[in-house]
Amino acid sequence: MLQHPASSPPQSSIKYFGFCIRDIDAIANATAFVKKASSPGSRARASRVSISRRVTAQAFHATPYDGFTFEPIRESQISRAMTSRYFKDLDNHADTDVVIVGAGSAGLAAAYELSKYPDVKVALIEQNVAPGGGSWLGGQLFSSMCIRKPAHQFLDELSIPYEDEGSFVVVKHAALVTSTLLSKVLAAPNIKLFNATAVEDLIVKPDETVPGGKRVAGAVTNWTLVSLNHSTQSCMDPNVIESKVMISSTGHDGPMGASGVKRLARLGMVGESIPGMGALDMNSAEDAIVRGTQEVVPGMILCGMEVAELAGSPRMGPTFGAMYISGFAGAHLALNALQKQSSSNGSSSSKTEERDVAHA
Repeated sequence: MLQHPASSPPQSSIKYFGFCIRDIDAIANATAFVKKASSPGSRARASRVSISRRVTAQAFHATPYDGFTFEPIRESQISRAMTSRYFKDLDNHADTDVVIVGAGSAGLAAAYELSKYPDVKVALIEQNVAPGGGSWLGGQLFSSMCIRKPAHQFLDELSIPYEDEGSFVVVKHAALVTSTLLSKVLAAPNIKLFNATAVEDLIVKPDETVPGGKRVAGAVTNWTLVSLNHSTQSCMDPNVIESKVMISSTGHDGPMGASGVKRLARLGMVGESIPGMGALDMNSAEDAIVRGTQEVVPGMILCGMEVAELAGSPRMGPTFGAMYISGFAGAHLALNALQKQSSSNGSSSSKTEERDVAHA
């Protein structure tokens, strides 16, 4: 604990209000010198006054970082450190268990829930540089976040404080929830965030074992800046990430909002058109979002406001509980889908082995 200078031992390493004990001594000596030199006298005294004032000013501006220097480095080292890691991540996630499209409140919740299952490899794709979507602020750019009970229970799990308003709770700043979730997701070894990356299309493959005979099998990706500028340049082909399951949580606003269900509609996999979200009604909206979280076509799970775009259910406005619960539910639907695929593959392998034995 810091002590007052009068009772502190004369050690230069002890700090007091941002500067060293020795600096306090220097200030005292300089102040005394100024008083003495300020008495009527020669031009030399005036010079000493000027010098002592500079010494005093320097002492007042001393910090623990005076004299701080960085290690020397070559610019190419920084380049190699970034590019080698990024392309290794791309290589590792070219084939992944779960790809989450959209890192808003629902997408982050899904990623956080999947972080509890370290054997599940997850690629989290976000079109913006900053993940979090609209959950950095509450309604109308206000600071606080409101979450209806009992969705608030995950706040206790994350040790996020809140004020209890009876049927809902209030977190002092929405960014506290978003940054906490984001930090957990980024620290998870089984999750990789690819931000500033857009999903331009879906990988869809024939599968006779599923209803409709088609399965969503991954994401077609590109840099967001490229995706937004196809009309200004010549052909700029994309990249791909194959996945066993996709969680689509692209929301409802912005140039790429609800992109998952819009693409399904154009492909005729969910009808020819989608109704879009209905008008605001908090009481019915949040239950409808959680209830509508589903594997809408084989291999693709919808959560968050994208559910309302497909179902035409109401929007809920500035209350976030349904976003988080829908994300958590989407994660468990993905786990169920992975388990189902694993069991199906096991059964197929067993049947193949039986046929091989019979043929032999």
